[in-house]
Amino acid sequence: MMSLLRNSCVMGLCLMIVTLASSLSTFGQSGPEPASASSPNGQDVSGQELNGKIELLTRSLEQTQTELARSRSEIEQLRAMLGEVLKRMDSAPVVVGGQGNNPSVGAAGAVASASDAVAPAAQISQDDWDLLNARVEEQRQTKVESGSKFRLRLSGLALFNLFDTAGNVDNVDVPSIALPKFAGFPSGGVGASVRQSIVGLTGIGPQLFGARTSADLQMGFYGGLPSGYNATTSGIANLRIARVRFDWEKTSVIAGLDTPFFSPNTPTTYMSVAVQGFASAGNLWTWTPTVRVEQRFGGLGSPFKLEAGLLDPSANINYTTNNNLRAASPTESSRIPTVATRFSYNRKSEERPVSFGVSGVYSPQEFFGIYHQTGWAAVADWKFALLPRTELSGQFFTGRGIDGFGGLPENPYPPQNQLLYTRFTARLLADVGVIGGWSQLKYKWNAQHEFNVAAGTGGRNSGALRQALIANFQPQLVPARNQMLFANYIFRPRSDLLFSAEYRRLRTYEITGSPDSAGQFGLAIGFLF
Repeated sequence: MMSLLRNSCVMGLCLMIVTLASSLSTFGQSGPEPASASSPNGQDVSGQELNGKIELLTRSLEQTQTELARSRSEIEQLRAMLGEVLKRMDSAPVVVGGQGNNPSVGAAGAVASASDAVAPAAQISQDDWDLLNARVEEQRQTKVESGSKFRLRLSGLALFNLFDTAGNVDNVDVPSIALPKFAGFPSGGVGASVRQSIVGLTGIGPQLFGARTSADLQMGFYGGLPSGYNATTSGIANLRIARVRFDWEKTSVIAGLDTPFFSPNTPTTYMSVAVQGFASAGNLWTWTPTVRVEQRFGGLGSPFKLEAGLLDPSANINYTTNNNLRAASPTESSRIPTVATRFSYNRKSEERPVSFGVSGVYSPQEFFGIYHQTGWAAVADWKFALLPRTELSGQFFTGRGIDGFGGLPENPYPPQNQLLYTRFTARLLADVGVIGGWSQLKYKWNAQHEFNVAAGTGGRNSGALRQALIANFQPQLVPARNQMLFANYIFRPRSDLLFSAEYRRLRTYEITGSPDSAGQFGLAIGFLF
């Protein structure tokens, strides 16, 4: 096949050379002639002959171009035939050797193989074999093998955090609230962590009932600290997101563990990835089992969207004394799922995205003594460009009985009397009104440099919280309000590499007394794959 290709190219070139040589020979033999009598229009006879020869040469060049075009078409056909042969070679047994370069051996082998009853083995040269191996190795590096025939994409974030924390906090590497300082005990610390790294898989499935199917799975390493020498540097794996999608032209159905769909925005920070930024200061973020339907009006590119779904929010504490067992939370005891809806306007644009949404949450709950209570929330979210290269995003919420979605400071210490807490205190806390929110200003200088400044707050009604705790003789350790702000700079020299420097400040208010403060300066190095 390679010889046939070469012969075709040589024949085309020879034809072009012969044609050009013939034309030039004809032109040379005519030579310049002596001047003759002038023609009626003033042009001599030798000039007419010269024009005729030029026209002959022009026609010869046009014919040569036609032949070259035909040769090019034949070469393209031969390339296609060669590609088909290489594809068949991939599935046929391969014999590596130098016999393919010997014409006599190749001819004898062709006759012998024709008489064999067994299918002939493909014979290719060592150079072609090396080329095929290189292509296979490239495919192995760019494709993740799946148990099914459908595509699977591996992604993730290898994140290394360095931090210097000043003051007492609930978690030294990812602080969410500030704690009181105790005399004689050191406060803060300097350290490093890699347990905010993430590994994810995305699968693209077949079409089912006209819908495109896909699934996402995301794992982190923030599920707790193991025992042993590496207890503080490594973390226990935990499930973050596991969802399945069915996408039609105007409708989508999503089911699985996901962030609350009525809280779509996320602060930009690489010092708080294991839990989202402002997780205890105004951000409703907790990953929640959800089944929801998304309806787009006017087609896939329509700016208006309506979402509705059923959710199972988690409880802020385990309602059993055994951590290996799961008891029904107040929302699950009601046997009525939490219902939420969101109506939004969205304009997708890489330069100036716009999104506004309003949501409502209805969460029936049942506590000890067959005490029924209704949790609810009203939520607003936004994201839009103020000026070129800037973006303002955030969220605001108010309601009660929505502690399972986050956004509020929690008691960093376990209840001393868990039975008393689950029977009485939890019911009273669910009846306390809450309010919170956050907002972030992003300035994106270019694709490599980005600056973010953000602030958030989340709190409970101090008077109602004080009555709930004092009436049940509980220690007054549940924070009334928590405030947080941060500023960071993110540098991306490449799309898969990032460096970030961030400073954050926390202030936590108890129901009485002055607030507790803490700060943290951190550096992050991340590689996205």
